[in-house]
Amino acid sequence: MKVILLQDIKSLGKKGEIVETAEGYGRNYLLPKKLAKEANAANVNQAKKDQATAAHRAAQAKDEAVVLGAQIEKVVVKMTMRVGDNGKVFGSINSKDVAEALIQQTGLNIDRRKVELKNAIKGLGEYTAVAKLHPDVTSKFKVMVEKE
Repeated sequence: MKVILLQDIKSLGKKGEIVETAEGYGRNYLLPKKLAKEANAANVNQAKKDQATAAHRAAQAKDEAVVLGAQIEKVVVKMTMRVGDNGKVFGSINSKDVAEALIQQTGLNIDRRKVELKNAIKGLGEYTAVAKLHPDVTSKFKVMVEKE
């Protein structure tokens, strides 16, 4: 029996794929639970249109991520930390702080959870942070930490 998946199913495939299943599995499990719909001519044509639309959207999202990544790579985020009399730094800077500073200084729309640091920043100097904008697109940018 051929069905069009309406959701990702681990053992079968991804949403929108047309797959061949056992007759009983399709009729007794997939169709009643609305995990799939029968693959008749009208549904197949609609599924192909939906796949083309999804591919177009994915390509657009990747192009936007590439443009945003090029803008981010040019940025140097400047941050300040309090330093004691003996040169010891108070506290640390984590990826959330860097993401907020990046958004505030550039005005770009970036998800805070996509900015990563290898380790928390616990000193003055220049560091490198990574922004994962898309599964295929990552951008590195510099973070300058100076004393207050």
